Amino acid sequence: MIVVMYPDVKPNQVEAVVNMVKELGLDAHVSQGQRCTVIGVVGDTARLDPEDVHHLPGVERVVRVTKPYRLAHREAQVGGSRIHIRSALGSLTVGGKEIVVAAGPCSVEDERSLLETARAVSESGGAMLRGGAFKPRTSPYSFQGLGKEGLLLLAKAREDTGLPVVTEVMAPEQVPLVARYADVLQIGTRNMYNYPLLKAVGQCRKPVLLKRGMMATIEEWLLAAEYILAAGNPNVILCERGIRTFEVATRNTLDLSAVPVVKALSHLPVWVDPSHGTGRADVVLPMARAAVAAGADGLLLEVHHSPAEARSDGAQSLDPAAFGQLLEECEQVARAVGRTLARSPQSLVEQVVAGS
Repeated sequence: MIVVMYPDVKPNQVEAVVNMVKELGLDAHVSQGQRCTVIGVVGDTARLDPEDVHHLPGVERVVRVTKPYRLAHREAQVGGSRIHIRSALGSLTVGGKEIVVAAGPCSVEDERSLLETARAVSESGGAMLRGGAFKPRTSPYSFQGLGKEGLLLLAKAREDTGLPVVTEVMAPEQVPLVARYADVLQIGTRNMYNYPLLKAVGQCRKPVLLKRGMMATIEEWLLAAEYILAAGNPNVILCERGIRTFEVATRNTLDLSAVPVVKALSHLPVWVDPSHGTGRADVVLPMARAAVAAGADGLLLEVHHSPAEARSDGAQSLDPAAFGQLLEECEQVARAVGRTLARSPQSLVEQVVAGS
């Protein structure tokens, strides 16, 4: 059940609704939107008469949500969620007019390689740095990442470039450590069903990038997000990264139709990862353009200063020149649909200097 309050609602009126809900043994999640306040009611809502709630001062309407993802449902946040990613040089907003592009290597390999790639991402205009410190791999003999050392290197790259960092967390016990160094915690496709991990990042206030499971339906994906929301963290970004089908021409089948479908069902912003979605660097650019046209709020891309030397996922990684071209072409598509790309602090400074 969703309780929508009037725009001029008073704090004591919100408290009265929350108290009524809690007296019946239900949970209440308050979301402060730009235009109104919404209260999500979770539990056996059959015991709560909507008319009793509707008569309370400040209540505009009461909506029964038939979908099992109550907090992720579109009605739970009028106008869509805005997720703020903060860094030393300011903040990014995911879910607004600007499209956020996060790029970097699949794995943090060493300091020189990471800094070279991070600087290239920043100079081209990428808004965030991605990189794996902990890497889940299909084979136990593949490179698994540098662990804490990788987190320290990501923090150094952030200090060097000003780019906020997104990196994966793989287990509940890793959450405090990763949250100490990362600005966004990524839940990978293999861990979308890891419910203890979802609850753990739900207890953390850092934004969470939740990738779709490789064989997950959209409803299962939204229910995974519900675990994080129900644990108290409203800062969830969904990421479509391709699903497993019978097709072998690409690594996965990138389901771009999921973008408008999810945005119609949920208030959560949606990113697209065309690198993992295709597994082929030569088709990342057209899929990135298509993702922007489909309404994606962000892109997650693999970029390496020398893809041929990458220790993981080199075949799907762009070099800096291709990444720069991608940003230019995606900017054109973004403008055609009334949006724009968020830009790195360094590239914005260079634009000002060039124009002066």
